[in-house]
Amino acid sequence: MKIGIVCYPTFGGSGVVATELGIALADNGHEVHFITYNQPVRLDFLSHHLHFHQVVIEEYPLFQYQPYELALSSKMVDVVEKYQLEVLHVHYAIPHAYAAYMAKQMLQEKGLNIKVVTTLHGTDITLVGSHPTYKTAVEFSINNSDVVTAVSNNLKSTTNKLFKINNDIQVIYNFIDTEKYDKAHQQKCNRIAIARPKERILTHISNFRPVKRVEDVVRIFAEVRKEIPSKLLMIGEGPERIKAENLAHQLKVAADVLFLGNSSEVAKILCYSDVFLLPSQTESFGLAALEAMAASTPVISTNTGGLPEVNIHGETGFLSNLGDIEDMAKNTISILKDNSTLAMFKEKAKAHTKKFSLENILPSYEAIYKSCSKTS
Repeated sequence: MKIGIVCYPTFGGSGVVATELGIALADNGHEVHFITYNQPVRLDFLSHHLHFHQVVIEEYPLFQYQPYELALSSKMVDVVEKYQLEVLHVHYAIPHAYAAYMAKQMLQEKGLNIKVVTTLHGTDITLVGSHPTYKTAVEFSINNSDVVTAVSNNLKSTTNKLFKINNDIQVIYNFIDTEKYDKAHQQKCNRIAIARPKERILTHISNFRPVKRVEDVVRIFAEVRKEIPSKLLMIGEGPERIKAENLAHQLKVAADVLFLGNSSEVAKILCYSDVFLLPSQTESFGLAALEAMAASTPVISTNTGGLPEVNIHGETGFLSNLGDIEDMAKNTISILKDNSTLAMFKEKAKAHTKKFSLENILPSYEAIYKSCSKTS
């Protein structure tokens, strides 16, 4: 099939999932066209099955804010026409679902019927989409998509609570390419470059937005470090990074906290890790937690959003109430206290990711695309 994928080309979860999905579809013989303003960060190659079309935004003095939605809709129309796409799969409701609806209407004027699949990822619904400024447009876009999916049961439930949804929402979990993490672990993991032999390594990966509560990560680490020699790897960039750095200095742990910035080598970094910290205010799914588990890293997280669907309390890690630093630190210490306990949690975390393997999830999306082509 010929499939268009629209996403944010960033390090965030929705962009990562969309890019990995497109690559997997291309590997399965589908023709995939990415339509966005920059080449997605994990799309490091192109082929005859994999294409990228850049949305160019012209600047006009008349506009205080450049109308990206108009440029995106026009680009969708151009790509669908030129390459005879059958399905547009848009990730994130704002502005992609709305832009896809406009593109669909323009294409119908030309006698073309494109199907739109919208995947909801989380903050497009819980933080942005529910805002009065956008709520009506988001609700309209969801209800006028041909197929709607959500990445967790929690997100589906939240969407139905916040909006008047007439469309059925199918739950398709985010997935992980387990082979990629297996290969990373097969390579030599030079832990000595990060920590001394008896030190444990804790890791956090995010976009450092307020919802990720990166200061809580530093506080948890400071408590753990009182009992267990350890290092903390902070991967990512964002508005809360400076606060986290300042807090590390205030708590006198800065020498053991490494801020490494953004990275496309997540699998290699996680091979160093003993525990992954994710004290988020909310996670619609928790892709970062799943990536950690794929790298045999148990997860300490909050029990919010879709995290309980990913992180199994007492097996793959532990769940705690939002903001309960003491409990999260205690749980971390309980995992790290001896090698046999850590090995057990690592094994269970890795085993659990089979449920979310690419091989299990990809057919669900392919079935949706096929159902769309049958109703064209």
